[in-house]
Amino acid sequence: MAKRKLNVALIGYQFMGKAHSNAYRQVRHFFPELEYEPVLKVICGRNEERVRAAAEKYGFEEYATDWQQVVARDDIDLVDVSTPGNLHAPISIEAAKHGKIVLCEKPLANNLAEARAMVEAVEQNGVKHGIFFNYRKAPAVAFAKQLISEGVIGTIYHFRGTYLQDWIVDPNFPLVWRLRKEIAGSGVHGDLNAHIIDLARYLVGEIEEVCGMMHTFIKQRPVLKEVDDRLGGQAGTEMGEVTVDDAAMFLARFENGAIGTFEATRFALGRKNYNRFEINGSKGSIVFNLERMNELELYLETDPPGMRGFRTIQVTEGVHPYISAWWPPGHIIGYEHTFTHLVRDALEAISKNELPSPNFYDGLKCQAVLEAVEISANERRWVKPSEL
Repeated sequence: MAKRKLNVALIGYQFMGKAHSNAYRQVRHFFPELEYEPVLKVICGRNEERVRAAAEKYGFEEYATDWQQVVARDDIDLVDVSTPGNLHAPISIEAAKHGKIVLCEKPLANNLAEARAMVEAVEQNGVKHGIFFNYRKAPAVAFAKQLISEGVIGTIYHFRGTYLQDWIVDPNFPLVWRLRKEIAGSGVHGDLNAHIIDLARYLVGEIEEVCGMMHTFIKQRPVLKEVDDRLGGQAGTEMGEVTVDDAAMFLARFENGAIGTFEATRFALGRKNYNRFEINGSKGSIVFNLERMNELELYLETDPPGMRGFRTIQVTEGVHPYISAWWPPGHIIGYEHTFTHLVRDALEAISKNELPSPNFYDGLKCQAVLEAVEISANERRWVKPSEL
């Protein structure tokens, strides 16, 4: 049966644009059962020389420099927003007005008001939407969700999440856009805590109340002279103000009675992309670490006395989520596959006229928690996201 073409416009071509492009290329080869085949139609960015090079490197048919013209094109079916946060809302809203499917990077927006406007736009225009909370799609995380849903670890008591990196510890690291509030919205809080919050919501449930703290260690940095697609760039000689948080942590109470701790920082030397969570229940515990993403640790109290302890499950068997599309058991997959799995699930949902998961509603709920933590940190009190 002939596949239906889905023309993709990708807005943004740096780190996330690179990851998303790869996902669209790979999904049609490794998930041939999908009804839709994404076509890399046009990639858009402000720097013509660089976006032209990206189009050639990633396999797009065309390149453009004006996103407003791109989202209005009749031959575009899906708009992928892979820009810095300050452009998520305007691009997504405009794309929705033109009837496009919208997939957006996380966090959904730079603040709760923008996130609500984005949800209103997709609702009013009746378009499908999704958000790139890609860590849900790691096979080990999806398997953890399955185990929790089946009651294997019982009633959940604790969620303990940390997301640690160290790439800006050097005070001479340049003032990239992720360190500027007017572009990024927040620092490590929106960039990393957003992922932990989504995983906690996905695995444990909705967050009822938070109490947070945020801190900036280095207040000034050299201005950025030239950017690259690996989070960094070349520093200039002038200095500029860092206007976002370097570290953010908070306590949480979940609606179902569980409690949680969340910590994110870019100042944890030795930790490169350490996204780890531990979930403790009445019957057992689950541990996941993104830096060892093909493994899931599981403890079960029902094991015989004398044999209890954490077992390490290699989540590479065909019975595990997504793995049957890839390699034989024990042949591990990587970071990029989480994006491919997210695109795969989104395309399947769209073909069934269903809403992809995760979607803008997940992004909105995450944004409410992010904002509640920021208010809590500023006012030094507990805050309920539902009351914002």
